[in-house]
Amino acid sequence: MGAPWRLGLALLALIGLCAAGPVFDWGLPPGVAPPPVPADNPMSPAKVALGRRLFYDADLSIDGTMACATCHEQRRGFSDGNAAHPGVNGEPGRRNPMTLANVGYFGALTWGDPRIGSLERQSIVPLTGNHPVEMGLTEQGKVLAGRLGADPCYRRLFAQAFPDGGGRIELTTIAKALAAFERTLISRDAPFDRYRRGDRAALSASAQQGMALFYGPGQDCASCHAGSLFTDAAGAPTGSLAAFHRIEPVSDRPDQGLKDITGDPADAGRFRTPSLRNVALSAPYLHDGSAPTLGEAIRRHGVMLKDTDLTDLTAFLNSLTDQGFVTDPRFSLPKPGCPAP
Repeated sequence: MGAPWRLGLALLALIGLCAAGPVFDWGLPPGVAPPPVPADNPMSPAKVALGRRLFYDADLSIDGTMACATCHEQRRGFSDGNAAHPGVNGEPGRRNPMTLANVGYFGALTWGDPRIGSLERQSIVPLTGNHPVEMGLTEQGKVLAGRLGADPCYRRLFAQAFPDGGGRIELTTIAKALAAFERTLISRDAPFDRYRRGDRAALSASAQQGMALFYGPGQDCASCHAGSLFTDAAGAPTGSLAAFHRIEPVSDRPDQGLKDITGDPADAGRFRTPSLRNVALSAPYLHDGSAPTLGEAIRRHGVMLKDTDLTDLTAFLNSLTDQGFVTDPRFSLPKPGCPAP
């Protein structure tokens, strides 16, 4: 009696897997788990391809001059070389654009707002936000939907990506496609990773000394830049304040970080821990881009190091650069024209 019962459960499970569609191929290194995916936005190649096209399309801004990729350049680890990037209307940017590498694993997605924990929600902020204005579609999501809906290529791509919803082109599906693409931006094959997998030649002697400093007692680097993604925002539940820290004395600067959200004076100057993956490519540093070099960013943390130690620690941080990630054609600007069906 027991065997047929178990067989029936196995068949039901198999039917359920078939109904859910094929498993998405993340193309990850051995031992690396994919990021969590919300049930209402399952991954598919068609959705990721659409999100990639949208990510590089300047038509997502009100005047057609700015794309998501404008502030998140692949060669910089999907960050920006500016302290803060101005919006379409010339209004100065408020904060340094954060890297999108491994962003699908993070439970807090902005420098100062712990409430934004989903990529679907976060992607709408630069499109429609007004503090500051970035892409300029404030309260004008229908403008964008109408613009994309007038393009036969986009109509086909949305139909392929969202067949259950009839291929609707609206702010919600735009955000879902962008989020799906951003979840694929996984960087886990730097020299540091190869060293951890057993390639002892992957790190120079200086980088190994820097790694010992990073993880050793006294500097406390790894308490905030924690885990394999080098940030305690990885896996943090949405709304948690644990990944927000103050590294300098509170000042009277207009940007008060977490305090702007909580209203608590104790939160003044607290900002989310950025990931250190590809950090050598993402200068300038800190929430306002006020540290032009890694050395200055390290010293701004109040860390007292000899020059030789600073050199070693910088060498270790350089070992977190994933050249495959920043040159991967899967993440680059799509070829011109509409892809074949």
